[in-house]
Amino acid sequence: MSQPSQPDNFTREHYRVFYPITTRWHDNDIYGHVNNVTYYSYFDSAVNRYLIEEGGLDIHNSDVVGFVVNSSCDYRAPLAYPQQLEAGIRVEKLGNSSVVYRVGIFRVGANQAAASGSFTHVFVARAENHSVPIPEAIRQALSRIG
Repeated sequence: MSQPSQPDNFTREHYRVFYPITTRWHDNDIYGHVNNVTYYSYFDSAVNRYLIEEGGLDIHNSDVVGFVVNSSCDYRAPLAYPQQLEAGIRVEKLGNSSVVYRVGIFRVGANQAAASGSFTHVFVARAENHSVPIPEAIRQALSRIG
């Protein structure tokens, strides 16, 4: 498995907030572990939960929404259903209209992440489909986990 460019991306202390993840039977692939594409779903769920709960994002009605424009993941250890997991998140870079998150996927209670990824949102006006500054309430929430 690949090694991260920054080793601390795989330690629990690197992350600011954690959310539980319940693995599902269909998360496993034919090899008996969580399929690589499923990690991106975990990333998306954790980040959007934070934006909704802490930043006040209304995913159905907000004029401004976040579009994923880039993502990557480094894997260190396999995970499998029915393990209980946690997603740790932090902000690595906060720009005017974009934010880069770091997301780590941990077995519950583990200090080392099984996977660590980068996930970038660009905030856009929903109706016009062009980038706009990050709304202030969301910016404040993101600043707290930077």
